[in-house]
Amino acid sequence: MTTTMDINRPEVLREVSDVFARYEAALVGNDTATLAALFWHADAVVRYGAGENLVGIEAIRAFRAARPSAGLSRTLANTVITTFGSDFATAMTEYHREGSPRVGRQSQTWVRFDEGWRVVAAHVSLIGP
Repeated sequence: MTTTMDINRPEVLREVSDVFARYEAALVGNDTATLAALFWHADAVVRYGAGENLVGIEAIRAFRAARPSAGLSRTLANTVITTFGSDFATAMTEYHREGSPRVGRQSQTWVRFDEGWRVVAAHVSLIGP
């Protein structure tokens, strides 16, 4: 079966790009309140990190609260944001931290809810140089 869907409608792509930038600023600034707000507040939200598997918003909040606040700056590369229709999107990026030869990879699945765009699933991993 083939379906037709609006992919990367400019206004939706702009919205998701803006919320992705807001998330990134909160991440490197250790703004835990904004980070928590941008995740779906549900037991089914998932964030698989480089060293942790978090299921549920409370686990994600606890991780953020305990995470060190130093050394969070990074440079993004090869960011690809794709929207599907008006309420679903993915955001993929690589990141590099100064002094580290490893490359980080981050993927996020975003859904538009009544309260706005929220991450419903995220994954972070590291690979060698």
